[in-house]
Amino acid sequence: MKKIAIVTRDCAGVNAVIRSVVRTACNYNIEVVGVLKGFAGLIDGKFIPLNRSSVSGIINLGGTILKTARSHRFLLESEQKKAVKTIKKHNIDGLIVIGGDGSLRGGHVLSSKYNILVIGIPATIDNDVNGVDLTIGADTAVNVALDALDKIRDTATSLERIFVVEVMGHECGYIALQVALAGGCEEVLIPEKDFDIDRMCEEIKIGRSKGKESWIIIVAEGKARGHDIANIITEKTGLETRVAVLGHIQRGGHPTSIDRIMAARLGNYAVNVLRDGITDHCVSLKNGNPVTVPLEFAVQPKKTDADTYYKLIKILT
Repeated sequence: MKKIAIVTRDCAGVNAVIRSVVRTACNYNIEVVGVLKGFAGLIDGKFIPLNRSSVSGIINLGGTILKTARSHRFLLESEQKKAVKTIKKHNIDGLIVIGGDGSLRGGHVLSSKYNILVIGIPATIDNDVNGVDLTIGADTAVNVALDALDKIRDTATSLERIFVVEVMGHECGYIALQVALAGGCEEVLIPEKDFDIDRMCEEIKIGRSKGKESWIIIVAEGKARGHDIANIITEKTGLETRVAVLGHIQRGGHPTSIDRIMAARLGNYAVNVLRDGITDHCVSLKNGNPVTVPLEFAVQPKKTDADTYYKLIKILT
């Protein structure tokens, strides 16, 4: 193997992965190019050379130095063939795809359909890659949200108010569940679980009658909008309710030590398995050890233990 390319999406820890991949490849005298703006850049041949010095000082940076963009073009077979033609034109022997469900699906297409050597590295704040215990970026996102929540709690307690905090998660409630449990929140609404808002409002009224002064309710954006939930609570309880939408701050920020260490290990392992000729897999850590997971399996819907987390949150409220 003489030359590999890196395709990325963005979340905290991705730059640390790029650094690990590049420096591991350099150790084997493998040339590395970065693909600008994801699969769109792969189609159009937008590459930049990467070496040991070009990835210096990026281990602590959020986002991706390669930039990124969603590419609906890559869904078309004609555009996929353009990407394959570009890969071959530039004598690229293997591809490392760093990202979540969509990115890994793209990698799976290239490998299974066009026989391109592809290894994926799961990196997404939603932690929704099947067969993977923890994706790069998820720990940072939870900690960023939790830091904001702790500050909101100070205000909620002081003003004796209800706060609805909206976090990211279109189809997966991972961040919401983790933040609700770690933050000692009273309620959490997630896409994976049905919810009775009348029951919640009744619990709030009963709690207020017994002297409870503040609540924090976490809402995953894929379940409901924070402002809508706040309006319903105020209407049904008569209590003043405030909203905080955390938004894209959860995708950025300096990666935690957990994300940096995982990035270092998985970036190194990805290069090694690619050199061994393994393809159509992503890399992960299982019981602390690096393993590979077939991409066909990784892109399937991930089953969660939402009920277990939810019950614990309610017990500890």
